[in-house]
Amino acid sequence: MAPSAASGVSSLPSGFAVFTTFPDLLFIFEFVFGGLVWILVSSSHVPIPLIQGWVMFASVFCFVATTVLAFLYVIGAHGNRTSWITLDAAYHCVAALFYFGASVLEALVTIELQDGFFYKYYHENISAVVFSYVATLLYVVHAVFSLIRWKSS
Repeated sequence: MAPSAASGVSSLPSGFAVFTTFPDLLFIFEFVFGGLVWILVSSSHVPIPLIQGWVMFASVFCFVATTVLAFLYVIGAHGNRTSWITLDAAYHCVAALFYFGASVLEALVTIELQDGFFYKYYHENISAVVFSYVATLLYVVHAVFSLIRWKSS
């Protein structure tokens, strides 16, 4: 939605209008690609449990938090308060950082799997890395536009 001319405050959409405005339309893509990352990482073979644990934590946390935040927007729980604009910007910045770290670690493990007897898992891990970087890009774009909305509020 466009900023209110009288108050100068950006408003957050409510109802299913959440999925028709930018950057809130990105919730759908974050949900889809985050779910793909979660599925691929949970079914892939990562020989270092700590790395797989972080990647799983980041993908599950972001998937659940994005789902909850989108649901709260749909039911209009924000009441157009400025604190929700701040929450949205902060969450998407943290999610972008989490996903970036997870993507780098997943790529590192995938490079190590290229040689040796783990080759059969290599293609599955490549898919996880690609979708993880796509999810990272989506969260970064959403964070940038959320910060722009936050600054104008």
